[in-house]
Amino acid sequence: MRRVEIYPSILSADFSRLGSEITDAERAGADGIHVDVMDGHFVPNLTIGPLVVRSIRPVSSLPYWAHLMITDPLRFAKDFRNAGVDGLTIHPETGTDLVSAVERIRGLGGGVGLALRPETPIDVLDPVIGMLDRILVLTVHPGFGGQTILKDVIGKIRRLRDRLEPLAKRPLIEVDGGIDPETTGSVIRAGADVLIAGQAVFGCPDRGKAVRMLRKAVERALSGPGPETH
Repeated sequence: MRRVEIYPSILSADFSRLGSEITDAERAGADGIHVDVMDGHFVPNLTIGPLVVRSIRPVSSLPYWAHLMITDPLRFAKDFRNAGVDGLTIHPETGTDLVSAVERIRGLGGGVGLALRPETPIDVLDPVIGMLDRILVLTVHPGFGGQTILKDVIGKIRRLRDRLEPLAKRPLIEVDGGIDPETTGSVIRAGADVLIAGQAVFGCPDRGKAVRMLRKAVERALSGPGPETH
């Protein structure tokens, strides 16, 4: 049975007690922390910058991955790495030269990922697919938490999994958007390796119970029928 990781997204956490929220997630059994960074230009929302990441880095030993939903990711990549994130995920839709961007981020140390909006085809990954640690498939339009999963994206996850299987060292597939115990099964069967869950974890008063429910949904999906075919 393959390992599936759960990364709570602090976008849905209580920012007045962010450190405690992350500690709660770690105690609940999370595998890492997902940090959504938005600039108000690339997506219609503003979140946090490197200074906040630096302040929350010491509260947990879990890996932190930053999803940079910003117009100029390379401008801030070094700042976020220095703040303590273990990996950086950027978007091809910014128009950034992907090979150059991935090489520059790799040069900072840590992991490198690429994120795909729901409408972005997986073909854009071709120039760098063998250079990535993670590929983040968004099942909602980025900008706000608590959205309902776009079910049409499930087939995209499956196609991406098929595309990655021949690789000697394939990137992990992350899925973000509308993840909860009810939707987990379909994205796991389609091929997800990492679940990004915001409201499903931080919207539940009992964080331990929330993570356990997600893990039970994962176990059911992995022990059930094979990959989705539609």
